[in-house]
Amino acid sequence: MRITTLTRKTLAAGLAMCLAAMPFAQLAAQDAGAMQKSAAEQQTVPGKAADAWITTKVKSELATTKGIKSNDLSVTTTDGAVSVTGTANSAMEKAKIEQVAKAVKGVKSVDTGGVIVSDAVK
Repeated sequence: MRITTLTRKTLAAGLAMCLAAMPFAQLAAQDAGAMQKSAAEQQTVPGKAADAWITTKVKSELATTKGIKSNDLSVTTTDGAVSVTGTANSAMEKAKIEQVAKAVKGVKSVDTGGVIVSDAVK
């Protein structure tokens, strides 16, 4: 009789634990699906981070280079290709902008076609 009572309690406890764990199993399955999706999305994150770093580094280099008025410039980076837009005081300054941007590690190409030379401001 005593073994039967112990067996019933053990079975009841095991069943209760299984039923209680069910929602957690569903949650774990959902998390696994989300993790797979996140892993696929994260494949592009390093590229985006690298582009953000390149943009920041180019802006920093332009701001600290004498002869370049960086307040009038905007920098964007896509897959290592840097695009600079804004105004430069001379063709020499525009060339210097391109040179400084090309010198930044990770830059694959530089497009300064969006930089307008304004000879009026010296």
